[in-house]
Amino acid sequence: VIIFSQRGELCFGENFFDLSLPFSSMPAPGELHDLLCLFASGLISPSPMSPPSKKQKLESRTHVTSPTSGSGMVKPPGSVFRADILSQAANEARGLAMDAVAQAKSGHLGMPLGCAEIGAVLFGDTLRFNPADPKWLNRDRFVLSAGHGSMFLYAWLHISGFDVDLPQIKQFRSVRSRTPGHPEFNYTPGVEATTGPLGQGVANAVGYAVSQKMAAARFNTPAHRIFDNRVVCLCGDGCMQEGVAMEALAYAGHVQLDNLILIYDNNLVTLDAMAVMSQSEDTGKRFEAIGWAVQVVDGHDLFAFRACIETAYAAVGRGKPQLIIAKTVVGKGIPEVSGTDKAHGESGAKYVVAARKGLGLPDERFYVSPETKTYFAKRAEMLAAKYDDWQHTLLEWKQANPALGASLDAFVRGHVPNDLCQMIPLFGPEDKLATRKAGAEVLATISAAVPNFITGSADLASSCMNVIEFAGHFSASDYSGRNLHFGVREHGMAGILNGIAYDGIFRPSGSTFMVFSDYCRASIRVAALSQLPTIFIFTHDSVGVGEDGPTHQPVETVSSLRLLPNLDVIRPADPEETAAAFAAAMQNRHGPTVLSLTRQVVPNLNEIPAQVRREGVYRGGYVAIPEIGPLQLILLSCGSELHLAVEAARRLHSEGGVRVVSMPSFFRFNRQPRVYRDSVLPPSCRKRVAVEAGVRQIWWQFVGLDGAVVGVKRYGLSGPASVVLQTVGVTVEAVVQAAQGLLHPSAAGVAG
Repeated sequence: VIIFSQRGELCFGENFFDLSLPFSSMPAPGELHDLLCLFASGLISPSPMSPPSKKQKLESRTHVTSPTSGSGMVKPPGSVFRADILSQAANEARGLAMDAVAQAKSGHLGMPLGCAEIGAVLFGDTLRFNPADPKWLNRDRFVLSAGHGSMFLYAWLHISGFDVDLPQIKQFRSVRSRTPGHPEFNYTPGVEATTGPLGQGVANAVGYAVSQKMAAARFNTPAHRIFDNRVVCLCGDGCMQEGVAMEALAYAGHVQLDNLILIYDNNLVTLDAMAVMSQSEDTGKRFEAIGWAVQVVDGHDLFAFRACIETAYAAVGRGKPQLIIAKTVVGKGIPEVSGTDKAHGESGAKYVVAARKGLGLPDERFYVSPETKTYFAKRAEMLAAKYDDWQHTLLEWKQANPALGASLDAFVRGHVPNDLCQMIPLFGPEDKLATRKAGAEVLATISAAVPNFITGSADLASSCMNVIEFAGHFSASDYSGRNLHFGVREHGMAGILNGIAYDGIFRPSGSTFMVFSDYCRASIRVAALSQLPTIFIFTHDSVGVGEDGPTHQPVETVSSLRLLPNLDVIRPADPEETAAAFAAAMQNRHGPTVLSLTRQVVPNLNEIPAQVRREGVYRGGYVAIPEIGPLQLILLSCGSELHLAVEAARRLHSEGGVRVVSMPSFFRFNRQPRVYRDSVLPPSCRKRVAVEAGVRQIWWQFVGLDGAVVGVKRYGLSGPASVVLQTVGVTVEAVVQAAQGLLHPSAAGVAG
């Protein structure tokens, strides 16, 4: 029996020592082992004491500890919980946030101040990371979902020794600094996700947890545990109100992601008002109902919070993700605004001078004490030792499992065969398939060639046809499955896919109908901003959907997606273009790709050599049918309407030189050298007609002011696809009429 007293006294056997370390609550698991390690190593020399009186013994508390921390790793000597130092560090992190926001005259103080003790425990005691290798495969992943509180993260990264130095902190919210207004992935070391749109980081954290469960199932062996980390996410009331977060969290509970810890900064404040104005649910019961374990804690009590986080860390194997509801005071440290909605933003900045004095900080701005620096430097050394131990384990594992080792290396490199497109068999000349069906056949080759490719759907896999055959289904009973069932949760799916992509081990894709991509839009935008190689498979991509009617017939959707910077939208016209579209998407490592696929059958365009079609997709646009004779007219199209342009060119043969251009990807075509673009669309030929079963506006960049566009000016209607297309005017006849209007304006009038 080990006896601790509140005065910091330790008793074992008949010996009593004064540790000068006050324990204001029950020591967390692992703490006794830490102390014994310190004794054994001589790192601390406690003063002998007289035995306590009987009354003092009764006032003491007993605690039996485990020799391991919650992460399954023995805590290194010297990791005793120094609440005194961490409390001081918490106030210094508050000071950094106040100084940065005051200097920038912009920012959000509420969370950085209110969660300072949470940060102190996480970065000063619990999280496993290595500042010298921020992408360490077995690090704990920390996601700040409430990205507006970015100075919380920057302050703790700075204090912890990441490459976020003081000049960067002083340049908070400045152009090209490593401390932008909201955290940005691949921009600041230690930032795991681009956050700011509330709820996205929560979904990303679920994706990280999915990725790590997959990795552990794929690579851990009985002799070697390569992946045993935790995913920790900090969110606020705003994140919890967003639908994307709750979609993802319900999924996490269903698949029992017990490696996921969500810390809810329950400060009862949103931007406009106190949270009571917009919410009244019992969050704990809500989470328990969807399969989570719940703890409630005072977020300012270092000991209590540490006990909660260690309980959460120890939950792996119990089948429940962990929610810690941390009761905090928003803007704590600035009395004039703390605890009110005014503390959310920069309103408290005007009171910073007095607030810093109230926290006991010196006059020096951006101050971090020598004691804090020393403590975190020693912690970095201890973490580096564990990192080295893991590297040794990894080497042993690779030697014992060379095939697995090679596979992991390929996964992390993002290896995709250069000849992936050539690996996909050609389709038969008579194959008439919907491009979604062609995509299903292509997936068989891709999933075999790229074993870290995974896919999922928002309850539409059977319609979108993106199932990997014989690859299992990801679930609580099989984390190695490559098919994910997200349920009817499009937005949650997209955010989770991004989280998997952030982790960089698996290559994620997900599907739904094109019209429901609007539910995914915020996540797609973040993927493009963050240069994530997420693949979105959106089928039923035009009014050609037919009988389901206008609610399911996208007319503006494809073009609106094309407007997002760094998003490659590929709309293939036939099976061969579809094969190239999937291969090109897989080989795009610098941003997301949308594959826009048809519900309806389209012909295999044998008039165009298969190699020309496949190579053309990689360039975004190409000459599909060259003109015979001097060029007079160019017909442009993509997707299910390209065959209309091909047929129209046949009918216009007598008019002279008519060229057909396939334009499956505006994004790729616009990135081609000017000389190539001009070879496909010669500036000298200004008579151009585009046709697509969608809105017309975006096509004017290619047809110019002298051209015409055949498209859709209204929502669709319910009926057979052929009748719907005829009704909205997307036909061969309409293309021919528009072309003749350009070729013979005096006779037919100018079309368009």
